[in-house]
Amino acid sequence: MKSNKPVQFDGRTGEGGGQLVRIACALSAVTLQPIRVYHVRGNREGHRGGGLKAQHVAAIQWLADATQAEVEGLSVGSHTVEFKPTLPPTALKSRKYEIVAGSSASSTLLIFQAIFPYLLYAGNEAGDPVELEIHGGTNTSFSPSFEYLDQVLLPTLHDRFGINVERQVKKRSWASGPRSQGSIWLRIQTLLLGHSLKLQEPWNKPITVEDFKIKRIDVSILVPPTLREPLQNALTNDIGQLFPEVDIRFVVDEDSGHDARMYTLLVAHSQTGLRWGQDYLYDRPRRKKTPEALSAEISRKVCKDLYKEISIRGVVDEYLQDQMVVFQALAEGRTSFPRGIELIHPSTESKSPGEVGDLEASLKDLKLGDRMRKDKTDDPFGEGSTHTTTVRWAAARLLPGAQWFNKGTICDGAGISFP
Repeated sequence: MKSNKPVQFDGRTGEGGGQLVRIACALSAVTLQPIRVYHVRGNREGHRGGGLKAQHVAAIQWLADATQAEVEGLSVGSHTVEFKPTLPPTALKSRKYEIVAGSSASSTLLIFQAIFPYLLYAGNEAGDPVELEIHGGTNTSFSPSFEYLDQVLLPTLHDRFGINVERQVKKRSWASGPRSQGSIWLRIQTLLLGHSLKLQEPWNKPITVEDFKIKRIDVSILVPPTLREPLQNALTNDIGQLFPEVDIRFVVDEDSGHDARMYTLLVAHSQTGLRWGQDYLYDRPRRKKTPEALSAEISRKVCKDLYKEISIRGVVDEYLQDQMVVFQALAEGRTSFPRGIELIHPSTESKSPGEVGDLEASLKDLKLGDRMRKDKTDDPFGEGSTHTTTVRWAAARLLPGAQWFNKGTICDGAGISFP
């Protein structure tokens, strides 16, 4: 029997931004546990401001309507919000929804992040999918891009958990240049009644050298026409130097529609199907930089960031790791998505992603879970970014049936399902 007393969250904890509010409301809606978040976005005071933003209000309002929740403090700028859901995901009747954010700068991707877990469990007897259209920004600062969702997050969720989501960007909307509202469309295949999320392959599948051999890098660029050719050339050259003999594919090459709109995403694919993404939404003044100089600057940064990410030798990238936590905690069984592999021979840390060196010898002795040390979850914990440690903490509070071990690298999930 769940308590009617709200689980309290201090919004200044850990990352202290909008992520905590989104995850807390998302898991509250799934578990029907009331929550109260105070000092909302308490670490975002100053030029970015604290309190709820329009995108948070849009997401929470949709969840409130779907769960017939009692809500207090749901307004833009509010520093305290209380959310008490009453209906489980399986009570969702309609199979088609539309959400309109209060601002064209509101991220459609962050709204989706907040309601996705609830929709995933909204199965019915017929097994019908749920169709969703979200209106707002598609390429905004401090938010994943649609390209990252499409090429990294959703493919990984499909490969690892069998989650199926069709998706399409219907109209782009940027935080820079002339403002207009964009939209994304998604069709979510819900879990069958009585079923839980399950890992599609053994959680402790041996990590091999092949996991870190890059076979292909997919490139997406959304830039003004004057930058398209010079940026293609710069990326081809820089990728070729850092990742010799790797295939390069330009999968998205579009006119961004304005000189202030410049976005680049690189997704590296390994021989065994792992993927890592790094992107760059250029938000600096262009000034009098030539297209060639600007392209070189963008290319150097995103290529260097990808190289550094793969050199860490984790099975996920920094951004993917924090977004996998919720699904780990909800799922049945054991999962592990470490971002860094602790190698036996320190010399291997200096090897490039394309070099083997002593890595093979190190991996032979690496056995995940040989020594299981249970994590304390009173505060943000484990390895990874501040976003990752914060969402682990929030998930642990609302899903006490999930257990975490070895600095957050191993999770025994709660195995949530609905009859």
